[in-house]
Amino acid sequence: MDLILWRHAEAEDGIEDLDRALTRHGQRQASRMASWLRDRLPDDYVLLASEAKRSKQTAEYLSKSYVVLPELNPGAGAEDVLSAVNWPEGGGTVVVVGHQPYIGWLTAQLLAEQQQMWSVKKGSVWWLNRRERHGIEQVRLKVMLTPGMLDP
Repeated sequence: MDLILWRHAEAEDGIEDLDRALTRHGQRQASRMASWLRDRLPDDYVLLASEAKRSKQTAEYLSKSYVVLPELNPGAGAEDVLSAVNWPEGGGTVVVVGHQPYIGWLTAQLLAEQQQMWSVKKGSVWWLNRRERHGIEQVRLKVMLTPGMLDP
């Protein structure tokens, strides 16, 4: 299973957290990352987003076809997210457009088997792959990419 954790792009400040929209800079971040992903994703990937406006707007740059899950909302726990995406039993490729801090918690848990809070920049992608080799489960980092790394 491939799990792509994509933090929503830069959003405006606001009191109503779920209603915060992407800034112009965030729109550029989402557009460029979506273009990069589109060239590398298999045709049958699944795209999931939280109920937050900024998450849905980020997802829409990749595809108009995505599933909104409240289990991915800001404040979700790492275990809630893993359950929602059916990790590691699910197959194929799943793209989650979500939030800090759970993306940082998940990457630390899956890659380092530690409960740490890793910093994840807005608009960044962490592409993880789970496989079994010689009877041992492995989680590999395929790509970690920030929007700034896509600058020409």
